Amino acid sequence: MATKVATKVATKKMVYFFGNGKAEGAGDMKNLLGGKGAGLAEMTNLGVPVPPGFTITTEVCTGFYANDKKWPEGLEEDVKTNLKRLEDALGARFGDPANPLLVSVRSGARVSMPGMMDTILNLGLNDTTVQGLIKKSNNPRFSYDSYRRFIQMYSDVVLGVEHAEFEHLLDARKKARKVQHDTELTAEDWKELVVQFKALVKEKTGKPFPETPWDQLKGAINAVFDSWNNARAIKYRKLNDIPGDWGTAVNVQAMVFGNMGDTSGTGVAFTRDPATGEKKFFGEYLINAQGEDVVAGIRTPQPISTLEQAMPLAFKQLEDIYRRLESHYKDMQDIEFTIQEGKLFMLQTRGGKRTAAAAVQIAVDMVKEGLIDKKTALMRVQPDQLDQLLHPMIDPKAKLQKIGKGLPASPGAAVGRVVFNADEAERWAERGEKVILVRTETSPEDIGGMDAAEGILTSRGGMTSHAAVVARGMGKCCVAGCGEVKVDEARKRFTVGDIVVKEGDWITLNGSTGEVILGQVKLIQPELSGDFSKIMEWADEVAVTGVRTNADTPHDAQVARDFGARGIGLCRTEHMFFAEDRIKAVREMILAKDVESRKKALAKIMPMQKGDFVEIFRVMDGLPVIIRLLDPPLHEFLPHEDEAIAELAKEMGVTPAEVKQKVESLKEMNPMMGHRGCRLGITFPEIYEMQARAIFEAAVEVAKAGVKVIPEVMIPLVILEKEFKVLKEMCVEVANEIIGKSSLKIDYLIGTMIEMPRAALIADKIAEEAEFFSFGTNDLTQLTLGFSRDDAGKFLPSYIERNILEKDPFQTLDQVGVGEMIKIGSERGRKTRPNLEIGICGEHGGDPASVEFCHNVGMDYVSCSPFRVPVARLAAAQAQIKNPRK
Repeated sequence: MATKVATKVATKKMVYFFGNGKAEGAGDMKNLLGGKGAGLAEMTNLGVPVPPGFTITTEVCTGFYANDKKWPEGLEEDVKTNLKRLEDALGARFGDPANPLLVSVRSGARVSMPGMMDTILNLGLNDTTVQGLIKKSNNPRFSYDSYRRFIQMYSDVVLGVEHAEFEHLLDARKKARKVQHDTELTAEDWKELVVQFKALVKEKTGKPFPETPWDQLKGAINAVFDSWNNARAIKYRKLNDIPGDWGTAVNVQAMVFGNMGDTSGTGVAFTRDPATGEKKFFGEYLINAQGEDVVAGIRTPQPISTLEQAMPLAFKQLEDIYRRLESHYKDMQDIEFTIQEGKLFMLQTRGGKRTAAAAVQIAVDMVKEGLIDKKTALMRVQPDQLDQLLHPMIDPKAKLQKIGKGLPASPGAAVGRVVFNADEAERWAERGEKVILVRTETSPEDIGGMDAAEGILTSRGGMTSHAAVVARGMGKCCVAGCGEVKVDEARKRFTVGDIVVKEGDWITLNGSTGEVILGQVKLIQPELSGDFSKIMEWADEVAVTGVRTNADTPHDAQVARDFGARGIGLCRTEHMFFAEDRIKAVREMILAKDVESRKKALAKIMPMQKGDFVEIFRVMDGLPVIIRLLDPPLHEFLPHEDEAIAELAKEMGVTPAEVKQKVESLKEMNPMMGHRGCRLGITFPEIYEMQARAIFEAAVEVAKAGVKVIPEVMIPLVILEKEFKVLKEMCVEVANEIIGKSSLKIDYLIGTMIEMPRAALIADKIAEEAEFFSFGTNDLTQLTLGFSRDDAGKFLPSYIERNILEKDPFQTLDQVGVGEMIKIGSERGRKTRPNLEIGICGEHGGDPASVEFCHNVGMDYVSCSPFRVPVARLAAAQAQIKNPRK
C-alpha cells in the first residue's frame, strides 16, 4: 500500500538568515525571498540598522500547497536552527520567562501586494513572558498593549475570530473610561482587555488561546502561507496579472517596538512623493504606536516633516538612510521604520507604488539626475498606467458645492453615486452605475469594490493608509482622512454638518486637492505636456513598431494624432453609414430592387462619404490612412421593430410588408460568418465601387490643396485569393481613372484584413496580390477559438476563475493559438512579398502584452483606439528594449 511521503526539498536552502550586518540573501533574490525578504537582506548587507531575522522562501510556500498544506521535510529543523541564531544574536530566548524573544511574522511576495496577505506582531507573548517583558522594559502599559495586539492579530489571522469582535470590546472600554484614543488607556485597562480578549477567543473557538510560543510560531507561518490564497489576495493578483504559482515568502524578524512611549514611534515613507513624483521626502508616522496603526488608518498620523522636531537624531539618521537606499536602488523607495526609545530600525524597503504622473516625473527626473538612462526610465513606467494621465479632470469653470476636504491621496477626478460597502459597489457597477465607494476606512477585503468604483472616499486614514496605497496602484481617484465626513454604514448615509448624503446620491471627488463635492460636476480631458511628452519622445526614439489608431471620424483622428498616432490603421466606413443624415439613403440602397436603383441611392451617399474622407485625410496629412470597405451584413442597417418598419416604409414609399420581407430575406443564422465583408463586394460590386470612388476623389481633392495623402484600401473578410483579385482590380481601375485625370502622383496600397484562419494559412497566395496585411484579431480570435464574442461572457469568467484560461482572449491576445495563426500568415505573406506591410487592428492593438507579441513577430505597426495610443507607444518601446529588432 502506497504511503504519502513528505515533500523533500533538502537539496535546496529553505531558510535565509539576516542579522549583525550580514545576510545570506541579497536584493536580487526577490523571486526566492520575496520583495520584503530581499529588501531586508540587502539593507542588512549595506549596514543599515535592521532587526535580525530569517526568511522562509517562496519555494517552500509552493511546496506547502503541493504537499496538502504540510511542511516539507527538514523545514521545522531549519526554522529552529535559525531561531537559535536569532536568539544568540539578541541574547534573548524564545519563550524565556525572564528575557523573552518576541518576533513578527510577515508575508512577502516577489511583487508588492499591500495589505493583501497577513502579518502578526509581538509573537511569543503569553501570561508568563509578558511578565518578563514588563520587568525588562519597566513599562507595564506597553507590555500589556503589545500582548492585547498579539492576541487580536493572531486570533484574527490564525484562529478566525473577526477583528471587529475585539474592536467592540476596545470601544466599550474607551467609552467606559470616557476617553477617545487608545493611547489614553492605562496598563490596567490593557491588562483587563487581555483577559476579555482571551475569553472571547475561548467563546468563539471553544479552545483557549495558545500559550506555547513554538505553537504560536507554527500557526503564524501556516497562516501566512494560507493567506497567499485568501480571497482578497486572489482578487488582487487577478487585477494586477500576478501568477498564482509564485507563492509568498515568510519573514520572521525580531520585534522592535514603536509603542514604548513618547520616545518611540513608527512610520511609512517614500523617498519621493508617490502621488506627484516631486523630489521630496514624503510619509507619515505615529508616536507611541505599532506599524499596523499607520496603514490601518486607526489614528490619523503626522506628516514625516514634523518628525524632525519630535526626534531630531532619529530623523537625521532616517534622512541619510533613505537617500542612501534610493541611490543604491536607483528608484523611488517605499520604506517602513520603527523608532524604539530613540533608536531607529528599518523594517522594509521596496520599489514604491506610484501614480502614473509620479512614475513619469520620477523616471524623467532620475535621467536628468544621472541615476538612470533613458531605456531604464522607459521600463519604469507601466504602459497601462498611462491611462491614468488620460482621464478627465474637474472643469475649472464648474460651480462647485464643496462639502468637505480630506487628503489628496490619489489624483484625478471621479463622479459617481454613493455606496457604502464593497459588495454593493461591485453589484451597482455590474449594472452599469458609476459609483463612489465611501468607507470609514478601507480594508483589504474591499479590493473588489475599490476596483469597481470610480473613486474612493474615507473618513479616516492618511496618505499611506490602505485606501491611499491601493487607489494609487489602481489609478483610482481617492480622498482619504476626510474627518468632516461622518459615515453611518448601517443607515447607508454620511453627514457633513447638516448635509446628509444617502446611498445613491451623486458626489464628485477631486483626488488632486482632497475636495469632496456635492452632486455631479463636469469633467474635462487633461492636456499632456512636459515630462509625459519627454517619455513619449524617448519611446518613439527606441520603438521600431509603429502605432496607428482606429478612427472613423475627423475628431477621433485628431485626438489620436495629438496622442502621437502615426496614421490610421482602421477607418470603419460602416460607422459613417449610421449617421442620421445618410442612413435613409443607405436603407434606400438596401431596399433597391435592381442595380440601377441601388446605384441611384449610392450616388446620394457618395458625396457624404467623400466628405468624411476629405476631413480625415486633412487631419492625417503626411500619414497613412487605411480605409476598410463595408464589412457588416446589410441587415444591421435596417429596423426590426414593427413601428420602425412602418415608419421606414412610409419614408421609402413602399409598404411595410415589403420592408418586412426584405428584413426577413437578409436574416442569417450566423451573420458574423454570412453575407458580409468582401462577399458584399462580390455580390453588390457597385457598393465597393462607390466607396473606392469616394476614397480616391477625396485623395485627389486634398492633394490639390497641398495635403500629402497616403490612402490604403482594405478589403475585409477575404478567404480566397480570387475574390481579393477581383475586388482589387475594380479598386485599381477606379483609382487609376480618378488619379489619371488629375495629373497628380498619389501612391496608394490595396490590401486585406486577415481575420479568417484560412486566409492566414494561404497568406502566401493572397500576398501575390495584396500589398498589406492587417490582422483583424477580434474575428480571428472568434474563429480560431470558436468563441462568439457576443456569447462568450456566459462561460469565459468561469474559465478564467478556474485557470482554464489565464486571460480573456478578447482582451489579451491568445499567443499560442491565434498568435500562431498570425505567425503563419506573416511568414507566408512575406515569403511571397518581402516588403509586405503588416499590422494589427483588433482591440488587442492597445494591450501591452499583445503589442510585445506583435513586435516579436515583426509587425510594422499596431493600431488601437485613440486613448490607447500612448499606452501602445510605450509598450512598443519596452518590447524593443526587451527583444531588440532591427
